[in-house]
Amino acid sequence: MNMKTHPDYNNLLQFCSLKNENAIEHFCTTRKGGVSKGAFSSLNLGNYSDDSPMAIYENRQILARMWYMETTDFIIPHQTHSSNVLVIDDAFMESSPSDKIEALYGIDATITHLKDIFLCATTADCVPILLYDKSKQVIAAIHAGWKGIVNNIIKNVIEEMKHVYQCNPSDIVAVIGPSISMKNYEIGEDVASKFRMMNIDLATASFLNAETNKLHIDLKQVVFNQLLNEGVPSKQIEKSNQCTFDNADLFFSARRQSINCGRMLSGIKLVD
Repeated sequence: MNMKTHPDYNNLLQFCSLKNENAIEHFCTTRKGGVSKGAFSSLNLGNYSDDSPMAIYENRQILARMWYMETTDFIIPHQTHSSNVLVIDDAFMESSPSDKIEALYGIDATITHLKDIFLCATTADCVPILLYDKSKQVIAAIHAGWKGIVNNIIKNVIEEMKHVYQCNPSDIVAVIGPSISMKNYEIGEDVASKFRMMNIDLATASFLNAETNKLHIDLKQVVFNQLLNEGVPSKQIEKSNQCTFDNADLFFSARRQSINCGRMLSGIKLVD
């Protein structure tokens, strides 16, 4: 499905299924509207690149000002393609800045019931996923590349939501953000074997390229299927049809630009 441009900021995208939810705010950034230069131009929000730290800091300030918030109100993990999940609770929010950085290292998904903080996922081809449990008023942000997917990051997040907040997957609205499309996501046998080892059904989410004899995977569809398997109703899952690789004007793409490129941010927060 095509996402909509944010009504106030034409460099942010929103999902139809979350746009009218009064209890939350959300966004997916594009590469437009920042101060970074070159391959990082212009709204690079990823901390771990060769871009100027001052430019990244200014870009995060630009984003925070759009919401009349501080940059510290955006929870941005140091992702490592893990399947680790962190619950953002009062103890986390009250800890020192250095303790927060340490706690967020190696985390690829966050969950909270706290209001007025944005949980964020950083991506540039991988799949950003935002979850909202309407009944329990709980949110989550997930970064899912192929490693996170085969290591069950989606299952881990939903299990943690059940365990900590007694969430029921049937109450969850899930959105799957801009990421690389199947036609541009060719994988080798080493990665294909990891999917098979984890019994991930690729029947509806892959094709074999006859010319190259390489498998192409639809990561967004795999995520969709995994959300279904965890009990999220299909009518409550919205999937962006934007491809980060194809759309160079709007998105950074690690596969198109090499790993040394900018990063988009997808975020969700509960509001008072």
